[in-house]
Amino acid sequence: MKLIADLHVHTIASGHAYSTIEEYAEYAKKIGLKIFAITDHGPAMPGAPHYYYFANMRMLPKQINGVRVLRGIEANIINENGDIDIAAQDMKWGELDIVLATFHPRVGYDSQGEEKNTEVLIKAMKNPWINAIAHPGNPKYPVNIKAIVEAAKENKVLIEINNSSDFSRPGSYERCVEIAKEVKRAGWKVMLGTDSHFSRMLGEFSSALKIVKEAGLAKEDIVNTSEKLISQYILEKPR
Repeated sequence: MKLIADLHVHTIASGHAYSTIEEYAEYAKKIGLKIFAITDHGPAMPGAPHYYYFANMRMLPKQINGVRVLRGIEANIINENGDIDIAAQDMKWGELDIVLATFHPRVGYDSQGEEKNTEVLIKAMKNPWINAIAHPGNPKYPVNIKAIVEAAKENKVLIEINNSSDFSRPGSYERCVEIAKEVKRAGWKVMLGTDSHFSRMLGEFSSALKIVKEAGLAKEDIVNTSEKLISQYILEKPR
């Protein structure tokens, strides 16, 4: 399956990643990737950039070395209301193209069990800026998979299949397969992200594609397969 985009990438700005935007752009061109999204961690994450970093992203060129660069953020869900750690005004000023939202420890909301986590994640999905839920298969934040996928489809929020979860969040693989199967049953879409923290991780989707195959997802179920799907399900989402 040909993938043209990597939609979850961290630069040195995240504080615990190791490559610059230009290094990613250079490597993307080398491997034939057409698009990648800069999704550095939101301000609540220790070591992450100040909100000025995101509000100022409009300064970045939309193409580097012929590769399209999407401006984005991996925002943290910070409380039981499902709020994220960046204001709509800052996302607007930064002209952000893609907003991922997710659970992380020590950023304001810690896991409270499947029922509460599900409730909070569904509240977060109602934020019109959010394009996708990142690594929802994390076993440290269990959720009701059927309810989450239903809410994602209703709110036009993509579900990420995260290539790094298998080694960075042990126990994720089986849950990710279950999530992908539920997305297929519901007739919704996934996006794939490497969750790269180093440029040579860019475009390496072997684990995610294994999940895709096991779940029976087809090309049309995955937005990374065409610029048309990326535009339809990410760039053209009403804010």
